Amino acid sequence: MKSAEYYRDVLGFSFNRYWGEPPCFVTLGRDGVEFFLSGNGTKGLVRPNRMAHPDFTWDAYLKCRDGDALYREFKAKGAQITRGPEVKFYEMKEFELRDCNGYIICFGQDTSGAG
Repeated sequence: MKSAEYYRDVLGFSFNRYWGEPPCFVTLGRDGVEFFLSGNGTKGLVRPNRMAHPDFTWDAYLKCRDGDALYREFKAKGAQITRGPEVKFYEMKEFELRDCNGYIICFGQDTSGAG
């Protein structure tokens, strides 16, 4: 699965195996976060949220501890950064990237001191 390899090679996730024949499911993990990727058998069917509705921003939001380190790591590995780090009014420092299928993943770090 092209997606699992992207998440491994560019975003630093790992996985042990694919399920199904042909492969259609994989569990990815990194730093206590798990992503479950599943193909529905319809080749080429990718539908990021913004394709369903233009006001939808992200396809996934991950809270992290050191967003600056992740940003540098992903950028060095060639991730397509769509928005660089910035602190938002709700006290999260965020950046966004577009994965190999066009999905937007936002990484946010709490800046309020509350954790």
